[in-house]
Amino acid sequence: MSDIVNGLGRATAYGALGVVLLILGIFLVDALTPGKLGRQIWQERNRNAALLLSSALLGIGGIVFTSIWTTYDDFGKGLVSTAAFGVLGLLLMALAFLVVDLLTPGKLGATLVEQEPHPAVWVTASCNLAVAAIVSASIA
Repeated sequence: MSDIVNGLGRATAYGALGVVLLILGIFLVDALTPGKLGRQIWQERNRNAALLLSSALLGIGGIVFTSIWTTYDDFGKGLVSTAAFGVLGLLLMALAFLVVDLLTPGKLGATLVEQEPHPAVWVTASCNLAVAAIVSASIA
């Protein structure tokens, strides 16, 4: 029975950390794009903004999953590792966003929240998932 309680405690800690990293991801995407992200997605039903945010959340989820899956035997070390790799993933996604913005015409953030579908959203979403895959591979 103590194994179950111990497992529930660890799952709760990793789950809470994962939620914090997801929230940070929302704030990051909101900071990189003009306007209020929540309003654009839930009120204006902006598919571009929704795809961009979804890719960031899936990427962070993948990093957290990989970090937990390959966690150290030491729970504390595993928790710190998950936080470190999650934050690294967020920072690298932001860096990739800024690089794509520099290499492409116009302001990427403004393009990504236009109401009309835009191919740049798919490119940026792919960058988010690629960065997450790279970070995840580095964990294993």
